[in-house]
Amino acid sequence: MALFSEFKPALRFLGKFLVIYLVGNLVYGLFVSSYIDEPDPITIWVSEQSVQVLNQFGWSVEMVNSSTKSTTHVILDDRKIMSVFEGCNGINVMIIFAGFVFAYDGSRRSMLWFLPLGLLLIHLSNLLRLVLLFIVSVDFPNYLYFTHKYLFTAAIYFVTFILWIWWISKFGNNTKPTSI
Repeated sequence: MALFSEFKPALRFLGKFLVIYLVGNLVYGLFVSSYIDEPDPITIWVSEQSVQVLNQFGWSVEMVNSSTKSTTHVILDDRKIMSVFEGCNGINVMIIFAGFVFAYDGSRRSMLWFLPLGLLLIHLSNLLRLVLLFIVSVDFPNYLYFTHKYLFTAAIYFVTFILWIWWISKFGNNTKPTSI
């Protein structure tokens, strides 16, 4: 039993994280699955924002919803350059981030501003990721698979990791272990 008490904080963290992660993914999965053969509103919103950013930087692009799939398309010169699926909208990363922040005890007052700020930074990072993926699709199509699958995925998780480190070091409940 002494072994269990030694790992109790870690097990409590893991349990809280898993519950939040599983419930968050279940709720989000039910939401997404209610949109059969059409994109969900969050994916549409993120796609529209990506198109707005691209247009601000001089690209003449538009977004159209697929009529047969749950995806949106970013169009340049009447050509489909990029498809944005549900997994591209950043919600899953946000669920992981929120689960970690809630599971790692800290001041509720700090959480009230840190969680929305972190979600916003993840969202902005994801928008940047989508904009850069569009540019890679146009200018460097041979590198699209690598940048989509590895480089930009690692980048968005790196941003999330930095936010976690910030939460732990500045706002988390950092009780020091008692010496033996």
